[in-house]
Amino acid sequence: MAWIKAALLAGFLSILMMNMVPEATAADRGRGGSCRRGERLNIQDLDMSPDPIIEGQRIRAWKVRINFAGQRDCETDVLIREGNNIVGRARNYNMRPGVNEIEVPAAENFRFRGRELCFNVQVDLDGSRQQIDADRRFCARQRTMWSMREPEDRGNIKR
Repeated sequence: MAWIKAALLAGFLSILMMNMVPEATAADRGRGGSCRRGERLNIQDLDMSPDPIIEGQRIRAWKVRINFAGQRDCETDVLIREGNNIVGRARNYNMRPGVNEIEVPAAENFRFRGRELCFNVQVDLDGSRQQIDADRRFCARQRTMWSMREPEDRGNIKR
């Protein structure tokens, strides 16, 4: 009699498991392949175009290089922020494993003010914005003009 109970219980659990698996994969597909928490992202570089820029001049685009250590492509929004202000946004960017070089359109109304402004990059992971890790700060400084060039960028200047 005990073996009948065990067989019925095993059958019942098998039916439950088979019903749950399609729902889980359908939910995954329903998100459209969005990027998930726990997938490792790292900013390698952040630049602006044009660089240098005269105070009051509009930035055309931000150029960000992100290393994505995921196993599959995923779709996300990429935001460039200065404090509480969003200064650039790329919607529905298809992030692929490896290094992604992304040109992010700049916000129309953003202009440089002050002596130094620092920026961070955020992405949408599972529906919430998360700041991406970086090995250093990305700041623009005003000398005679605003620039984000770092000493290692000097050798890459195209004349």
